[in-house]
Amino acid sequence: MYIDPNTGGILFQALAAVLVAGSGILMVFSRNIREGIAKLRRKFRKEDEQEQQDK
Repeated sequence: MYIDPNTGGILFQALAAVLVAGSGILMVFSRNIREGIAKLRRKFRKEDEQEQQDK
């Protein structure tokens, strides 16, 4: 089976575009992601504190 040498270049360009788009999305929504993680951590801390008090 023959694969054209330019196929690798096309695949690399597509992969690079996906990585750039993904990192751009992460940068745009980084504040929302950090706030969401902080909320989850606070929620788990409160649950742990309640379990400690119940014992």
